[in-house]
Amino acid sequence: MAYTVVTGGGRGLGAAIALRLATDRNLIIGYRQDEKSAQAVADKVRELGAICHVLQIDCANEESVARFFARVKDIGELEGLVNNAGSATAIGNLADNELTDIAADLNVNLLGPIACIKYALPLLQSHGGGAIVNISSVAAESGSPFTYVHYAAAKAGVEALTVGLSKELAKDGIRVNAVSPGTLWTEFHEDPQRPAQIAETIPMGRAGKPKEVAGGVAWLLSSEAAYTTGSVLKVSGGL
Repeated sequence: MAYTVVTGGGRGLGAAIALRLATDRNLIIGYRQDEKSAQAVADKVRELGAICHVLQIDCANEESVARFFARVKDIGELEGLVNNAGSATAIGNLADNELTDIAADLNVNLLGPIACIKYALPLLQSHGGGAIVNISSVAAESGSPFTYVHYAAAKAGVEALTVGLSKELAKDGIRVNAVSPGTLWTEFHEDPQRPAQIAETIPMGRAGKPKEVAGGVAWLLSSEAAYTTGSVLKVSGGL
């Protein structure tokens, strides 16, 4: 039986992605700390008819990533990977943040997807191919000045990784794409009202809902996107 992994799948955008995929795929939800939330999402996934497992993973820790994918291998085959786990804890001007906090964000947002792909690849290859979707951000284009330029730089790296790996892995039948969301109503923001505060800067006049991004992820994983690789799909309200 084949599964799709969603990292950071216990809340926010990851939870929306898991619920959207539940009608087509069996899932393995990765969480770092909040097991209760991840289990609640898994229960909803099962109600929609999918088989769902919940496993702990710290995407910035290689040993944790290696253990996670070893357990995935024990559970079944791997047909898809959604690198959704992300973090932005160092907020404000670059010079005002500690380098250790910046490095922690870089590790989660860029090294994390790299590590997950590295350990997922043998499983995808043994399955005969599959699809990877990396979650980027429109910050990769805007640079997010005065907010988190290091996060923007990491997401720009994710998009470069997506393009490069799509060419590197095409011969293995593995497609690699990314989705680039704009501002969403999730718990990601330090200020929970930030999506409302910046709504006037978005051409559509509002922040997005996680489920509006989840559909793009589902499409890129599906057979309908069989000829799509190396693409970055913006779901950003016009930004």
